[in-house]
Amino acid sequence: MDGGGDIPNIKRWTVFYPVYINSKKTVAEGRRISVSKGCENPTCAEVADCCGHLKVPFAIEIDKAYPRDFTQRGRVRVLLKKEDGTLINPAISSKKELMLRVAELVPRHPGRTKKQEPAATSTAGPSKSGKGGRKKR
Repeated sequence: MDGGGDIPNIKRWTVFYPVYINSKKTVAEGRRISVSKGCENPTCAEVADCCGHLKVPFAIEIDKAYPRDFTQRGRVRVLLKKEDGTLINPAISSKKELMLRVAELVPRHPGRTKKQEPAATSTAGPSKSGKGGRKKR
């Protein structure tokens, strides 16, 4: 038996990998929402902070890795529904809804504000470089 009954059983909570909302990844690499709604390279800590902001209980599992790309460390467990099936946050009814909300919040994360300047200049980049879109012949 565990020592305290107040410790939640996070094994039954929903798993949320940051790659689910990463606009830099393809669907095959694990992205689960559209590129336009995703955000660039979210971290486990940013996802967790956003869950806290949305008043959704969460637990960070930093030692876990994403199965499709085990170089990406960390995942967040979230609790969307209580034991009796009622929603914790009535505005978030599903895992998909949570992903979309977190993806909206991550770019405005306080730790990200200093990183936003280079991202703003790179929006014109893919049209000139051969990396994005069709190759010019």
